[in-house]
Formats: sequence, structure tokens, C-alpha cells
Amino acid sequence: MICTLCYDFLKKDDLIFDENETCFYVELPHEILEYSRMILPKRCAETVFDLNEEEIKDTFRLLNKHKKRIQDELSPEGFNVGWNCYPTGGQDTPHAHLHLIPRFSDEPFAGKGIRYWFKSEENCRVTLK
Repeated sequence: MICTLCYDFLKKDDLIFDENETCFYVELPHEILEYSRMILPKRCAETVFDLNEEEIKDTFRLLNKHKKRIQDELSPEGFNVGWNCYPTGGQDTPHAHLHLIPRFSDEPFAGKGIRYWFKSEENCRVTLK
């Protein structure tokens, strides 16, 4: 069953670039992450932990297909791929979505990876200080 709220939003703004049986592949306009992409299930599932086996397989089919396409078209030097889960984990929309972000060596934070901010001393939990 398709999450009509998400589908209506994506369709209205013409963001659906590709899809398979259970997932959409979406290309998002973004000022800073100009080539940011997302893969999200058609069914409303809050996080990756709520996806079924078919949705996981279809997610990775789209991921591999479009990673290759992005590599061929844009020649990024790297990628970030990941899910944010729950508000404390950075999730601001309660619908599971996998980020696919090509990375380029001319970015100010190139080479830092997704753990860069997590490893900073400023992120140390108060209870551990």
C-alpha cells in the first residue's frame, strides 16, 4: 500500500526519478548537496528497522543501479550512503529513506565522512565527561 501523503508530495513536485515494485528513487533539489538522492519505500515505514525483506532488496537494487549511473554521469570521488533513524538520530521525516550522496574532492568537508561530527570532542555526552 502506497503512503499517499509521501506519494502526493513527490508527484506534485515531480521528484520521482525511478521506481521498482516497493520503492521510489527520488532526486532532490538542494542548495548545498546539489546531487542528493533518496530511496524510500512506497509503504509507510518509519525507519529502516521497519522495512520488510522485499523492501530492503528493492532499496539496494535501486541503490546499485543509480550509484552506477551517478558514477558514469558525474564522476564523484566518493559517496555517503545512510539512514537516519528517529529524531535523535537526525531523522526529521517519519518515513524511512536511504540517502545516496555523491561526494567531490573540492567540498570543504571532503574526506571527513559521516562520523566526522560524531567523533568531535564537542559531541561527547555530558554524562561521559
